[in-house]
Amino acid sequence: MEDDEVEEMRGQLSDILEQFEALSSVDTGDLEPTGHSVDLLSVMREDAARPSFAREDALANAPNRQDDLIRVKAVLE
Repeated sequence: MEDDEVEEMRGQLSDILEQFEALSSVDTGDLEPTGHSVDLLSVMREDAARPSFAREDALANAPNRQDDLIRVKAVLE
């Protein structure tokens, strides 16, 4: 990192630490720990088999096709 970047990062980290100090001053002694901010029974739905889209419908909006495949630019060389 360049010197100016180090100084910018120092300021940002100081701001973050100040936020943690503010959070640590909140009295949470009477609160039970939670995994979520709201009660959730399950976020997963039951998996049920159902008919798929027809191949032509599924590929209808593909910008670049080759036969029954969607062509994309290479990600790795």
